[in-house]
Amino acid sequence: MACSASRGIGLELTKQLLASADAVVFATCRSPQSATSLLALGDSVSTNGTLHVVRMDVTDEIFIVSAKDEVAGILQGRGLDYLVNNAGVAPQDDRTTTLNTNDLLSTFLSNVAGPALVMKTFIPLIEQGDRQVIANVSSALASIGTDFGREHTSYSISKYGLNMLTYKLAKERPDLTPFLVDPGWVKTDMGGSNAVLEAHESVAGIIQVVKNVTAKDAGQFIDYTGQKVPW
Repeated sequence: MACSASRGIGLELTKQLLASADAVVFATCRSPQSATSLLALGDSVSTNGTLHVVRMDVTDEIFIVSAKDEVAGILQGRGLDYLVNNAGVAPQDDRTTTLNTNDLLSTFLSNVAGPALVMKTFIPLIEQGDRQVIANVSSALASIGTDFGREHTSYSISKYGLNMLTYKLAKERPDLTPFLVDPGWVKTDMGGSNAVLEAHESVAGIIQVVKNVTAKDAGQFIDYTGQKVPW
């Protein structure tokens, strides 16, 4: 299942996954009726897999539970092999001394509380899957060791929170494989036109990383090339 799949990395992830005839992809977004690019994948000549578009707002627990029930109904007793928590927001670049508290709180809601609720709600379906992998999309901006300096304070703090959340789940549930993936700096609405990676490049790497993780990677921070990211 790919969260926030109406654009950017989530949309490209859905597109590439659907190239496989064996793939059954649940792609979530806030407003399926207006997600024209996502819906178009269902009729694309490059699509060989099966697409289910599901309405879900990661900031609203009612919508998350409703989405889980819809997915469970389609699966009919089967499980989810992979959950990719890609939803997130990035406020304008801010600094520690100038950040807006409302921006910080709303960023935490989307980037930390949202993934936490999604994981908690969908774990029963992940438990029934063959792979039991949860990939939480983080950022190198959340890495203290990478030392990106003072930029994007609210976003960086929120993604560091996501990192700790993932680590905690890995320790609590050693039977699952939750980990963090850094997609790199990607040319999306969030990443901007100055980014160094095209979405298809990042996503191709992410898919390989997600498919190849094992239990020993639980709680780890890995970039789209398969390299460990320093905490």
